[in-house]
Amino acid sequence: MNERMRIGILTLPLHTNYGGILQAYALQTVLERMGHEVVVFDTPNKCPLPPLWKLPLSFAKRILLKSMGRIDRIFIERYNNRVYPVITKEIQPFIDGKIHRKVFTNFSKIGAREFDAIVVGSDQVWRSIYFIPMWLGQPMENAYLSFTKGWPLKRISYAASFGTDKWEYNEKQTLHSREALQMFDAVSVREENGVKLCKQYFDVDALHVLDPTMLLDANDYIELFKQKQTPKSKGNLLNYVLDETDEIESLIKKVASMKKMVPFAVNNPYEGDNTKPLNQRIKPSVETWLRGFYDADFVITDSFHACVFSIIFKKQFVVVGNKDRGMSRFESLLKLFGLEDRLVDVHCDVSILQQIDYDNVYSIYDKLKESSMIYLSGSLNS
Repeated sequence: MNERMRIGILTLPLHTNYGGILQAYALQTVLERMGHEVVVFDTPNKCPLPPLWKLPLSFAKRILLKSMGRIDRIFIERYNNRVYPVITKEIQPFIDGKIHRKVFTNFSKIGAREFDAIVVGSDQVWRSIYFIPMWLGQPMENAYLSFTKGWPLKRISYAASFGTDKWEYNEKQTLHSREALQMFDAVSVREENGVKLCKQYFDVDALHVLDPTMLLDANDYIELFKQKQTPKSKGNLLNYVLDETDEIESLIKKVASMKKMVPFAVNNPYEGDNTKPLNQRIKPSVETWLRGFYDADFVITDSFHACVFSIIFKKQFVVVGNKDRGMSRFESLLKLFGLEDRLVDVHCDVSILQQIDYDNVYSIYDKLKESSMIYLSGSLNS
């Protein structure tokens, strides 16, 4: 019997990203099924304004931080207190009901003996352009638990991702992150190139493991939307596209015509459009998003986690490469399962693609899932 541990998960804040929310839920669920008590670190949904006497200095500091790329909004209170609750009204019940959050504005508030272990990951938690602004300007080395120096706890990464195969840290970030990572008990990453980056820049041997969403079964996700009695999707050609272009729109229409399918989407294209009324910017629920993959006969996407859930639900799919968001994540995932031909450009001829043989894919998947679970349980119990 494993000893029950209190475990914190440090990933990117949950916000409105379906893949980010579900990978946190999956890792929490797997650790709880091992018998542990688990919380996921998150940022607050509501922000009090600084005291009046601090306002000029506070906003001057934010303007500087924004110009350095360390935060993404100057008027964070307005967004968090007025806009965010409306946009997320369908998503927040899943986060509140299914994820055991512990809210921090700064990791210095965590007590030295509060946790027996902290697991870093998954998602692009080691990508500086995401970690620093999303964690309210905290330094990059905090993603490597530098704030826990001298604490009596296990430090583990599970499927942490750099998000890209290019090195994006400056010299100081590299030095401090390397010092912190070398204190870890076990290191694993989500991409093949992450293994190389850990060795090259940190002199640390990392293991390549599955994204945590793949540690659960399709039935685990089906149960979520069945519990909520989520209605059936209004089509069978799912398009989940983060960066919409005319070319991708044309590809969707071409595939719909060729396969005689009805296209539908599970995201709101107006979420980030400040010109639209707030009630038109509400994102669909997590359960609606999941149900979309279950109902689809074919998926077109440019999202990493949409690829993952297409595989989990055994769907035929293509992913349109997105160089700005990082190609190595897709290449690494698809290579694991021999699905490299699913990474296409917008001018591809889908009709020449072979059907995915999911008997073969799942024989690989089952072995990878087993080895990933062995790593996770073994690193906690060693």
